[in-house]
Amino acid sequence: MDQAKISQVKAFDSEKLRKWFFLSRRPLPWRENPSPYEVWVSEVMLQQTQVSVVIPYFQRWMKLFPTISALAAAPIEKVIKAWEGLGYYSRARNLKKGAEYLSAHYEGELPNSYEALREVKGLGPYTIGAILSFAFKEKVPAVDGNVLRVLSRFFSIEEPVDKGKTQKEIRELCNLLLPDKEPWIIMEGLIELGALVCQKRAKCIECPLSEKCLGKSKAGLLPVKRKKDKTIQLHRDVAIIYSGKELLLQKGADGKVMADLWEFPYFDRGSNIEITMGVSLTLKGILEVVSHGFTKYQAFLYPRIYEAERAFSSNYRWIPFEELGDIPFSSGHRQIIQRLRNNSILNI
Repeated sequence: MDQAKISQVKAFDSEKLRKWFFLSRRPLPWRENPSPYEVWVSEVMLQQTQVSVVIPYFQRWMKLFPTISALAAAPIEKVIKAWEGLGYYSRARNLKKGAEYLSAHYEGELPNSYEALREVKGLGPYTIGAILSFAFKEKVPAVDGNVLRVLSRFFSIEEPVDKGKTQKEIRELCNLLLPDKEPWIIMEGLIELGALVCQKRAKCIECPLSEKCLGKSKAGLLPVKRKKDKTIQLHRDVAIIYSGKELLLQKGADGKVMADLWEFPYFDRGSNIEITMGVSLTLKGILEVVSHGFTKYQAFLYPRIYEAERAFSSNYRWIPFEELGDIPFSSGHRQIIQRLRNNSILNI
């Protein structure tokens, strides 16, 4: 590590950050004396999701699955339903698999060893660091997007922060910044600083670290990131097929993006649905186009309501209207369900 960065480590004022944190921190349900399980769940939920959205999900989750053992024993359908709306459903599946592993190997408790935590499904360097720091009070860096932003500016790092080499360097710098006494407070303070002050549009005038920040004059240019892949558009015809008081649905296959989530039959835009499905359908109505994003895709769904005779392959299931509230839907198809409830054709 070069001398300039070592000098900047010495310039870091942890006491200023500590005072700012105690004055400015948000009251969050997982913040005061959290269990390792609460830290784990909250940190996984907070990936790709805003705090305001996560709070009610976290509170409901902890009521449904108050312990790791309870989560391990829960049916996957119940777990996915509790996650419905948060997106990136692999996070929920990994929590469930991790809970099963911990119940089998650690009596339903999270270990306080970095190496042991690496064996838990879905735990990466940041989440492991957060568990060890916030729950076990150890001196361990927990570098998320907020900390990457704060430290890339504080040290004026111009290498892309989405490169593994740069992230490794920032973790090392973060570790050097942490004091021996109550390091978890400074760690959480850095995260909170990134969330509230050192945002995409930096509020340098409010920052307790601004006096020594090497990158404040170019904060709008930092952190540097590599160009993202272009979003791919998908256009799909969605067949809302009913018979009596039941709807035809399909469940996402294991290993797929929408695994364990339910959806209506869908096809590439312009497909002949009757020929594709091999059944006669009667068009009853058309709903507004629905748009939703997932991974690198932006999907546009064109829903049409059809009545059908009772038939279909084993890839589909007839689900009674009254059970629709108990099963998890993918984001776009959940929007379709909501529009169906406001439509008089089916009286769902």
